[in-house]
Amino acid sequence: MATITGDKFLDLLRASGLVEAEPLSQSLAALAESQGPDAAHDPATVAEHLVTAGLITRWQADRLLEGRNKGFFLGNYRMLRLLGSGGMSSVFLAEHKHMRQLRAIKVLPKHRIDDSSYLERFYLEAQAAARLDHPNIVRAYDVANEGTTHYLVMEYVEGRDLQNTVKEDGPLPFATAAEYIRQGAEGLAHAHQANLIHRDIKPANLLVDTRGVVKVLDMGLARFTDAGKASLTVAHDENVLGTADYLPPEQAVNSHNVDSRADIYSLGCTLYYCLTGHPPFNEGTLTQRLLKHQNTEPPSILIDRPDAPKDLLAICARMMAKAPDKRFQSAREVADVLAKWLAGAPVSVGTASRGFRSAGSTRALAPKRASDSGEVMSDSAAGLKRTGSGSGAH
Repeated sequence: MATITGDKFLDLLRASGLVEAEPLSQSLAALAESQGPDAAHDPATVAEHLVTAGLITRWQADRLLEGRNKGFFLGNYRMLRLLGSGGMSSVFLAEHKHMRQLRAIKVLPKHRIDDSSYLERFYLEAQAAARLDHPNIVRAYDVANEGTTHYLVMEYVEGRDLQNTVKEDGPLPFATAAEYIRQGAEGLAHAHQANLIHRDIKPANLLVDTRGVVKVLDMGLARFTDAGKASLTVAHDENVLGTADYLPPEQAVNSHNVDSRADIYSLGCTLYYCLTGHPPFNEGTLTQRLLKHQNTEPPSILIDRPDAPKDLLAICARMMAKAPDKRFQSAREVADVLAKWLAGAPVSVGTASRGFRSAGSTRALAPKRASDSGEVMSDSAAGLKRTGSGSGAH
């Protein structure tokens, strides 16, 4: 319930700069005509009317009703709503004031600015993202600050990440999972070519837009491999792990020295998640799960998907090999072998590890056939895409 008066709400709204005087007057006149002159005295009624009229967003209305009139603008951007938040950052949907383009803006919490390396890492993320220009990577457009508020302007992707997609819809059809991981590998191949290792590949960092295009995001733990490029984690005596459920064995030991094959392991764990609906090791404490990545084969995908194609399991197994030398040696190689599999061509990736091996597994599906969920796969210039409805917006 609002604790401010209608007049106070309107004062806050005018002070916020969200709505110009003439549109506001016209909207209030329409409210009085439809609901009577007393309607303007109820802040909740006024807020609902302005939201319905499209003059403010629900998130903006809620903040105004809380008595706030600041925090709606950053530089040239009008903040529309919160997309997500955590201890490390908050991400907002924003619109450029003049160009009317939608962007995602990552904002650094003010209390993190004095942390040992956090502000430096935030700008390192911006530098890493600025190097990359690829359809399978979320683009970064600008980094700036207003006083103590530091922010990164990024491409806004309307869709869902793989974490939420699988959580809400269940394990993916085999061809769909393979295609999404293939696109992720394409993005990583570009990043690796630019001397960047992501170090935090996981389902939540692979977005799928409404056209079925996968976008790799969040370069916050990226490591430069250029000769002479300083490592922030080394400089500040930090060993950044990433996310335990998708962590390569060698990264848990020393995150400073990993190479691009670490991302291949994490991408393989992400494929495992897409096929089963859970990470390879989803039980036990954090330490126990980390140790399992070191020395335990994951449960067979066939436990969850008895009809899983043998060749696809072999691809996933090689991506998740404990020793980097046993994995595919580049993201380019991963993308190519998955493209061959999707095209129905024979693939040879060596012997799958025990956790993926089982009798009775089936041959890969050819493209253009209906997938196991009934969705039809079709060829396009960007690869196979789902012909069903797109993912919902963030």
